[in-house]
Amino acid sequence: MNDGRRVVCANCGKTNRLPPERAPAAARCGSCHQPIFSGHPVEVDEAGFGRHVANSDIPLLVDVWAPWCGPCRAMAPMFERAAAELEPDVRLLKLNSDNAPALSSRLGISGIPTLLLMRSGREIARTSGAMDAQRIVAWTKAGLARP
Repeated sequence: MNDGRRVVCANCGKTNRLPPERAPAAARCGSCHQPIFSGHPVEVDEAGFGRHVANSDIPLLVDVWAPWCGPCRAMAPMFERAAAELEPDVRLLKLNSDNAPALSSRLGISGIPTLLLMRSGREIARTSGAMDAQRIVAWTKAGLARP
């Protein structure tokens, strides 16, 4: 029996189960009643990142960035556009490396912006450098298509 996919609410951080018979795009959190998917990236800190990695059954696309980084700022609206296209199949997260230096180090981040594609808590693809929305979407779909 399939109990549905687990997804972390972008608003309150609670884990929700999405029944397979319901459209995920219309899902609301059982705790805060906000939409689970908004079509926008979710800003996370170390704790939020850990919660999403541990409790999400959908793939995660993580943008590791910093506010002083010109290419990061240039890519931010592109990442926003990609979220509108990739959700609800992929959750997009934004991790400020300045606010999470220990996590950035554990993840092996050596340059920003860096995109990490994760599935089942494991990194399955990584790329560095700014990309436009179409390239972000294409790179993500190609990464998910690999076995």
